[in-house]
Amino acid sequence: MIKLGAKTDRAEQMGQERIPQLLWRFSVPAVIGMIVNSLYNIVDRIFIGNAVGSLGIAGITIGFPIMMLVMACDMLVSLGAAALISIKLGEGKQQEAEQVMGNAMVLMVFVSLLIMTLGLIFLQPLLQVFGASPDVMPFAYDYMSIIIFATVFMSIGFGMNNIIRAEGNPKVAMYTMLIGAIANIILDPIFIFGFGWGVRGAAIATVIARLMSTTWVLYYFFSGQSVLRLRLPNLRLRPQVALRIAAIGSAPFAMQTAGSIMNLIMNRSLVSYGGDVAVAAMGVVFSASMLIMMPIIGINQGAQPIIGYNYGAQRYDRVVQTLKLAAAVATCITSLGFVIAQLFPGHIIALFNPNDPQLLNLGARAIQIATIFLPIVGFQIISTSYFQAVGKPKQAMILSLSRQVLLLIPLVLILPRFFGLDGLLYSLPLSDLGSSTITAIWITMELKHLLRSQQLAESNA
Repeated sequence: MIKLGAKTDRAEQMGQERIPQLLWRFSVPAVIGMIVNSLYNIVDRIFIGNAVGSLGIAGITIGFPIMMLVMACDMLVSLGAAALISIKLGEGKQQEAEQVMGNAMVLMVFVSLLIMTLGLIFLQPLLQVFGASPDVMPFAYDYMSIIIFATVFMSIGFGMNNIIRAEGNPKVAMYTMLIGAIANIILDPIFIFGFGWGVRGAAIATVIARLMSTTWVLYYFFSGQSVLRLRLPNLRLRPQVALRIAAIGSAPFAMQTAGSIMNLIMNRSLVSYGGDVAVAAMGVVFSASMLIMMPIIGINQGAQPIIGYNYGAQRYDRVVQTLKLAAAVATCITSLGFVIAQLFPGHIIALFNPNDPQLLNLGARAIQIATIFLPIVGFQIISTSYFQAVGKPKQAMILSLSRQVLLLIPLVLILPRFFGLDGLLYSLPLSDLGSSTITAIWITMELKHLLRSQQLAESNA
């Protein structure tokens, strides 16, 4: 059983405190952290666009699928472990939760070392496969060669921060992201403009910022402030624990991997139908979308430990309440993002490069088309992650893949053959509409099942 004390109370409050206040307390730090964290790529692209030009933005955009693959591996371990830890804490099994965390740490180190080695060996051919033209290749290679080299501590910082949130300490998790993002914002102009390092300067600033975040995370766990402790016996890899982590983390891993594949296909199609400027324009669109999506991911991260804990404690009424509230807030945010994107597309694109008329025209049109069904995306993301939070990876994976594999990739491959570049742009909102419809049907059935389970538990009490 969990020992009593202030640190334990942080976990137990997930089963006792009122849901609105609890979700607010967990989500606000995560939302702030994710918004600031999204500035890593956004600030890089803004500074590079103004210092280097559209080819610099295209270079980072071409390398982005590789970064997504790295993030996918991080999610496989860290989000799987975080969901399992929340469930174990809800069941009162602190020792098993610590075992999960120790195994997750070992997996993070092993996987990130493997990625770094393979990435450094095959980086140039990978960039060519991902659509780098001769003009864009120097920028993409300069940026990604530095980012890949720092994979290990970047993965540890990201992964252990999710575990901090899972044990019930969202403020510390927020500080982790704030430290890195603020450092990146400060270092970017110094390295890019002051030292004249261009895209290399942006990469170096990102690496230093991530290192600072990782140092903070490790200090938290080794200073005795955490609910869970990193203990040497738990660093011995146990196959059953590792497989359970991977099973739960498979949904976000699949979604992120699918996103990387989608970006690969999208970038190659953009080069074919619109050239390097189309790649740059879509890079700006993805950056703007990221700023809208990060608050949703923050709400997701805030809701996940609450849902996982109460599901483990069989408090299904609290699970349903958390899910509905999180989905409602997420929908309000995406609706606001839709209004801004539709009314001020040119202003958004001009932040990245105001001196390229071709980029401005194409980017403004692209962002308006891509966000047509944005208001329903928040609901889709929150509902999909619910299944991950309660330890149902198959359902979570299917719903995750419905948006970026089952629907989007076929649309990206088919529509441009008939409608050219417009076909590429319209594939994004059409996949949002289809996946949200599927998710709505599935989550409705799940909620009915949960309510029946709650009524049965109350009648037997």
